[in-house]
Amino acid sequence: MLSVQGVSKSFGGVHALRDVTVACGAAEILGLIGPNGAGKSTLVNAISGVLRPSRGSISLGDEDLTGRGPEHAARQGVGRTFQNLRLFPFMTARQNVEVAHITCRRHRPETAAAIDVDALMAEYGLDVVAERPAGTLPYGQQRRLEIVRALALGPRLLLLDEPAAGLNDYESEELAHAVQRIRDRTQAALIVIDHDLRFIMSVCDRICVLDMGEVVAIDVPGAIRANPKVIDIYLGQMN
Repeated sequence: MLSVQGVSKSFGGVHALRDVTVACGAAEILGLIGPNGAGKSTLVNAISGVLRPSRGSISLGDEDLTGRGPEHAARQGVGRTFQNLRLFPFMTARQNVEVAHITCRRHRPETAAAIDVDALMAEYGLDVVAERPAGTLPYGQQRRLEIVRALALGPRLLLLDEPAAGLNDYESEELAHAVQRIRDRTQAALIVIDHDLRFIMSVCDRICVLDMGEVVAIDVPGAIRANPKVIDIYLGQMN
């Protein structure tokens, strides 16, 4: 479904991504890990149209996403959350979700028809705060609201940037179950960035490891955990 081919991104003399090639199929959860500054968020920003790659191509199915901007990516069904929360704080929780659903209705009406905003919010325990300004919600609820907003887009590809950040062990476990339910119900491709290795290892089908903007390894969680190079550059530091 998602194909990233030879993508590089430079900021002046700094090479944030170097010839990155990776794919993520429908109904697959791909983890993205690596040290700080490895290029993880840069890659997600390039996929979602926030950044234009210096070289390479990005496609979702038959649709070319390369450098066409976040609006085009959203219209094609690319949903995402952010490492730092990007809710509309003065809009209600429900209005935040409706914004995404409106985009889906305009550009993919058949997909939108199957999405019930109120039922979606209730499923994630947000119906009781639907009329509260998003910025007044507790942190954990704001994290959930970002995910629900992305789901209201009816995503073909869902990008989750540090979704478990700031969550306690119970909330992280609940999030892992939620991410797997999203995959099972929507058949979307998912890419998940997180520093919580227990969360990543439990939820992902495959894991891509980046270091200094380059792909070090792509494999199933067990093989990544045992990979000497990955241990050296990342897992050993985390342990």
